[in-house]
Amino acid sequence: MFAFVSPPRLLSHYDRLAGGREGSYPAAEGVPFGSHGQRLDIWAPNAMPATGKLPVVIFWYGGGWAKGDRASYAFAGRALAKAGFLVVIPDYRKVPQVHFPAFLDDGAEAVAWTQKNIAQYQGDPARVAVMGHSAGAYQAVMLALDAERLAAAGVSPGFIKAGVGLSGPYDFYPFTSDRAIAAFSEWPRPEETQPITFARADAPALLLVTSDGDETVRPKNANNLGAKLKSLGAPVEVKNYGPLDHEEVVMALSVPFRSKGPVLADSVAFLKAQLGD
Repeated sequence: MFAFVSPPRLLSHYDRLAGGREGSYPAAEGVPFGSHGQRLDIWAPNAMPATGKLPVVIFWYGGGWAKGDRASYAFAGRALAKAGFLVVIPDYRKVPQVHFPAFLDDGAEAVAWTQKNIAQYQGDPARVAVMGHSAGAYQAVMLALDAERLAAAGVSPGFIKAGVGLSGPYDFYPFTSDRAIAAFSEWPRPEETQPITFARADAPALLLVTSDGDETVRPKNANNLGAKLKSLGAPVEVKNYGPLDHEEVVMALSVPFRSKGPVLADSVAFLKAQLGD
């Protein structure tokens, strides 16, 4: 039955069976946005706050800029929604059909859509954060830092209030992995592909999650970006989850693997501290 199902989609299935669907629901599925046929899903908590407005998290999935889809990460949407957030999970175009910066521009269009439309889903446009894992963490952190790209997409200054990057690449030039070479090597100015290049003193608060067991995206990415932001006086926190590997960090958002580490609890605590309940 599951012979051709991706591991994240299979995880979402097990998460649902393990009780992950309790406390949240899909508020919208396959909503079109952007200029290239992109679509997004929205997850909401069953319980609404007295204000009737929810803090918002835009979550991008990973996959080396080459694979992945929004439906396979329902486990992440459900987990964050149950914690009290309205969660937007956008798709984006992939390599080899596109290369940098096309997938990042898709992310900027998702942020622009959220700014314009999230209120109709009871989201609070004044309390929006970004989050992602792996290549999705690259999307989230790069968009949090690159104000000019967001402005070009029509996003107001300061719209993103906070960000969480799970196991993301932020300082990885020269390119050594096949996926990074495929995604970024055609761009003539490689420094413009690196989130660390856009570190700034007035950046939104960031939580950068890494782990010593991650052999796919080494801890130096979070450590280097964290150190650069701190040197500029920007609010940033780096958390290391020790032996967890690259995939286990995001798996820990799901019910079946939540005992691997407090990734969900720490992310939620950080986001609520920045956005409010």
